[in-house]
Amino acid sequence: MKELTQAELLLLGLVAEMPRHGYQLDQVIQQRGMREWTQIGFSSIYFVLGRLQKLGLVGAKRPGGASAGAKSRKIYSITSAGRRELAAQTIAALREVRPVHSSVLLGMINWPVLGRGQALTALETRRSAIAAERARLSAIQIEQQPLPDYVEALFEYSLGQLRAEAEWVSRTLDYMATKPWLE
Repeated sequence: MKELTQAELLLLGLVAEMPRHGYQLDQVIQQRGMREWTQIGFSSIYFVLGRLQKLGLVGAKRPGGASAGAKSRKIYSITSAGRRELAAQTIAALREVRPVHSSVLLGMINWPVLGRGQALTALETRRSAIAAERARLSAIQIEQQPLPDYVEALFEYSLGQLRAEAEWVSRTLDYMATKPWLE
């Protein structure tokens, strides 16, 4: 099977916890702060569930034998094939290092088109944005306590990435501010 997208893997994992309908999935995603580290909007949940169903990874039924025209929501549950695929792709996601391409890389490669003040100010602004994002994520982490250990680890991973980037930005600013500028 092809590699699942982040949204597919996320929803498959949530359905594996317990059968849910789309609105419940959205609530769990919101409550756990999952939108902080993956991209999935409410409008795409049912689309992704439909793809998972076509792949045979989830099944769907209406509770109490409601007909297709009834107002009840479909409840999605993982299939045995879905459980096997979820386990395999979870192992791969934990094992493999995949590059994450940050916009800062494009900014740095095009550094020479900027004037000294523009370039240094842009990095200063990035440093401030990183500090604000760290504070925002920390507040969410505290607000949602107690968190399961694995969810706590997700926040710590994101905060660690931001700390590392903040250190890089500071070192780069210090270095670039002392270099001669060709204009």
